[in-house]
Amino acid sequence: MSQKKLTILSRTTIGLLGGSFDPPHKGHVHITNQALKAFGLNKIWWLVSPRNPLKSENPASIAKRIMECKKIINHPKVLVSDIETRLKTRFTADTLKKLYQLYPNIRFIWLMGADNLGNFHQWEDWTWIMENIPVGIMARPGEQVKAGLSLAATRYKKFRIHASTAASLPFRHAPAWSLLGGPMRAVSSTQIRSRGLWNQEC
Repeated sequence: MSQKKLTILSRTTIGLLGGSFDPPHKGHVHITNQALKAFGLNKIWWLVSPRNPLKSENPASIAKRIMECKKIINHPKVLVSDIETRLKTRFTADTLKKLYQLYPNIRFIWLMGADNLGNFHQWEDWTWIMENIPVGIMARPGEQVKAGLSLAATRYKKFRIHASTAASLPFRHAPAWSLLGGPMRAVSSTQIRSRGLWNQEC
C-alpha cells in the first residue's frame, strides 16, 4: 500500500465518509465538521470511490476528484484517500472488510447523509454493514423524516443511539447508529452537475 500506515492506539476513532465526490462541495465540508464534533472523532477519511455502483453514469476521473477534494477541505483531521481504488473494492462492505484487516486497532464508524439512509437497503450487503460498524447519519435538507422511516431505520430501530449521546457511537458494538439534526447546507453534487458547474473532463 502506498498510503502510509498509521501507528494506531486502541482508542483511535476514525469516521469514514465514502462517496463519489462528483464534485466535492461545501455540504461535504459541513457534515465533516459536524461529524468530527458530534462523534468526537480523531480523524475522518474521505473515501473517494472509483464510481458509485448505484449510478449508471461514470463520474469525473478519480485524479480530478481527489484534487478537488484536497482543494475544498483543508483540515488537519481530514485525509482525502483513493484507498478504494488501490484496494480494488467496488462495494462498501468489501472496503470495510479490508480496512478491518489493515487496521485492526482502529475504531471506525461509517458516515453518510440522511438521504443515503433512504436507499441503504439497496446497497450490497447492507445488513452486514449495519451489523459490523457503527453508523453515523448526518442531517440533510428534506431527508430527516424519510431517513427515520426507511427500511434500515425500521429494522434496526432498537439499536438507534440518541443524538445527545452521539459521542459514544465509536465505542459501541454494532449494530449501533445515530441520526443527527442541526444546521444543514442545501447543496448537492447532483445539483451542481445539473447546472453545468462541474466539468467532467480531467
